[in-house]
Amino acid sequence: MGGEGTSEMEFMEIETSAGSLESSVIFHVVADILGFVLYMHQQIPSVLQDISLEFDDLQTEYKELEIVLAQSEVKASLRRKHAGRMREIKLGIRRLEKVMKTVSSVKSALKLMISEIPDIQQVILVLGASPLRPQHVYEVWFSHGKLVSGSAGDFTKSRTAEGLSRKAIRTLISRGAGSDSYAGPTKLFLLVKAPSSINMPMHFLPKRDFKWGKKIVPVRLRFKCKPQGQEVDAQPVDSNNLIGPTSNEYIWFQCRHTIKGLVSKTSSTED
Repeated sequence: MGGEGTSEMEFMEIETSAGSLESSVIFHVVADILGFVLYMHQQIPSVLQDISLEFDDLQTEYKELEIVLAQSEVKASLRRKHAGRMREIKLGIRRLEKVMKTVSSVKSALKLMISEIPDIQQVILVLGASPLRPQHVYEVWFSHGKLVSGSAGDFTKSRTAEGLSRKAIRTLISRGAGSDSYAGPTKLFLLVKAPSSINMPMHFLPKRDFKWGKKIVPVRLRFKCKPQGQEVDAQPVDSNNLIGPTSNEYIWFQCRHTIKGLVSKTSSTED
């Protein structure tokens, strides 16, 4: 299995009627689970889509106020009011800017990896101080079914991706993911299992001996295709068992971009 300790948790199976899982589906499913993990563990104040909209709205409002204040005929009282609002907006932008940039960097790195290795089978999300000292671990497995070559670089979100993401989030909620008490801001790490020959030093670093403690029980999701007239093995396939005579060994790669959770306003208020 690689990476995990001895503690085991059964897989939560999520099936799709599609005959294969395209690169764009893999990307959006992982990205949506990542956003869910951040939100449910109170590392961000709302879901990623809402934070993204809020961030864009703040930037737009700030630029609009700049234009207004550049006009000489603005009354002094209104100028003071706008200047105060701009200070508030700037604080809001600063608070969200870093997490938005790192989330974007993680997504960009994931797209590059998936473009290089379309049949990625295993992704891990680690929440904690470091990958070696996790508080929570989420394993995401993909059984691709019949491999097909999708459009290179096309990561448009399809109905299949939307449906699988909804199923995954409902499944995680039903299993109590993120229901523990808030332990303060922490970090989220992304790891992908890929051939050892992969060379993306700007985005991924090899972690050949990656493991976490035996006390941590990972949450495991497996997405599988079930084409008509073909049964899919109920057991996940180890990537290393797929290596051919000219293939490379599969090892873990850690994304260099780490998402740092935001301090909860409710938590700081209570303190």
